[in-house]
Amino acid sequence: MNFVESVTKCFTKYADFSGTAGRPEYWWFFLFLFGVSLVLRFISPTLSMIFSLATIVPSLAAGARRLHDTDRSGWLQLIALIPVLGWIALIYFLAQEGKANRYGTPGVLPA
Repeated sequence: MNFVESVTKCFTKYADFSGTAGRPEYWWFFLFLFGVSLVLRFISPTLSMIFSLATIVPSLAAGARRLHDTDRSGWLQLIALIPVLGWIALIYFLAQEGKANRYGTPGVLPA
C-alpha cells in the first residue's frame, strides 16, 4: 500500500473503528497527519490546531484498527495518556507485525 492509498483509505473509513489496518496503512497516514500539521504550524499555529482537531477521529479510528491488527483492543490507545512510558509502549504495539485474530485478517475488514 502506498502513501496516497493509505491516506485515502483512512479518510474513507473516517469513523470506522472495526476491522484491521496494516502497518503501511497506519504509518503512511500518521506521516501525512504529522507532515501537514508541521507545515501548517509554520504558516499559522491556529490552522495547525484546527487541522489536528478535524483529524482526531480518523486518527483514533486508524489507531484502533492498527491495534486490532495486532490482536489488541483499540482502547489501548489510552495508554498514551501516561507521559513518556505510555507513548513508548503504544509505539511498540503499533509497530508490531499483524496477525490473523478475532478482529479479522490482517489489513482487511471482516465480512
